Amino acid sequence: MINFEIRDSLVIRGANTLVGLFPLTLRGTITLGLTAIVLKVYGYGSMDLVVFSLAICALAILIFSLFCAVVSGIVMQRRIHNDLRRRAEGHEPILAEAGFPNETGFSLPTPNFLPLVKLSWRIVYPDYLPTRIRVSSDQRLLEEIIPRKRCKSDTVIRAFTVSDVLGFCRYSWRQTQEVPCMVLPRTNTVKPLPLLRSLTAEDGIPNPSGDPDGDRMEIRPYVPGDSVRNIMWKVYARNRQLNVRLAEKSVFHSRRTVAYLLSSSNDEAAAAVARIALESGVLGEDWAFAADGAEQACDSLPAALEALARSRAIGSAHAYGLDHFLDSAVANAGAHCIVFAGAELAPWLGPLKNTIARYSGQFSLVLATDGLEDIPRPGLWQCLFLADGRKRNKDGENGGSRAELLKLLTELSQLVESTLIVDRKTGLSFDHKLRKV
Repeated sequence: MINFEIRDSLVIRGANTLVGLFPLTLRGTITLGLTAIVLKVYGYGSMDLVVFSLAICALAILIFSLFCAVVSGIVMQRRIHNDLRRRAEGHEPILAEAGFPNETGFSLPTPNFLPLVKLSWRIVYPDYLPTRIRVSSDQRLLEEIIPRKRCKSDTVIRAFTVSDVLGFCRYSWRQTQEVPCMVLPRTNTVKPLPLLRSLTAEDGIPNPSGDPDGDRMEIRPYVPGDSVRNIMWKVYARNRQLNVRLAEKSVFHSRRTVAYLLSSSNDEAAAAVARIALESGVLGEDWAFAADGAEQACDSLPAALEALARSRAIGSAHAYGLDHFLDSAVANAGAHCIVFAGAELAPWLGPLKNTIARYSGQFSLVLATDGLEDIPRPGLWQCLFLADGRKRNKDGENGGSRAELLKLLTELSQLVESTLIVDRKTGLSFDHKLRKV
């Protein structure tokens, strides 16, 4: 079944563009229509001079507001275009963190050359960047954003609107600015993660360098087929029990750790946990990181954070890239791979199983969520009157259901070496049996 996104359809976007070009708002259109009807029926039809005068005054105010809005809009559009072109190379990149107010450095003078007008704008690309405007002490309009989700873009598109204070008319246009914009995910109160490296076993003798990587010998009861040369005869003489001593397999901490973030529709918590892992250094000293949408592996923190922000696709979804990452970045087949993902049933589940079956190294799974409790689906009246509930469901910050998490653990916990569940809402971590660690 094809899922049609109404907001992204070409018909709706075309209709919104035509509505934006029309200079009258709904209030202005209704006022114009009622004034014309009253003027025709009562002003000219009944020759009511009072109604005629009021209707003419209303039309005059409407026309004056239209003139002020359109002229001010044209002047501001040219001024903003010239200002952005002049500061194209000197504008600082936009660096922000989701959930907190951030100044972008973009500001405009107050349009005070014509009365009864006000200027407003919002960022429409990248998405999930609510914009608010405040007036500085020198009477300039400063732009602030409170991002809801992470993003990485080289272009920022703003929708400007010049309108009159009565709300009758408006002049709208969109302006593109070539400026890097990177928003990192919100970490909340996530506690420091445990060391995300594990013991990797290899066949052969213990490490000859003498590092304390475990006992050199293994003692176990004798079983048919063991060589008699390995029997501990002195112990047998004391307690009459046959034990054998064997060479222990070498065990060491993985020197190379690779980490990957799988993108999905509700992966903001997973991106936040991956950010904490990168910034706190729990991946060890030698590591590589990548995410869906990244062209190559990253071995430095700035590059990894940029790939982390770019992993949320704006528009079409990113393709599954874990296989390509392992083939290109992992030269040693024994490397340990940490997989970060959202605690939900997502399209990456099937490809991840195939990757684990094909790859000879070990995997650890880190699932992140914004709450382990099921949130009931709001009813019709709740959707109509509770704006906070609608906003939460729209932004996808509920982290999926507990049933999805349990089903995901059932399918993957036996295929990976270890599983860690992190709740971004409370900052706690759990094992595969949902026991706090």
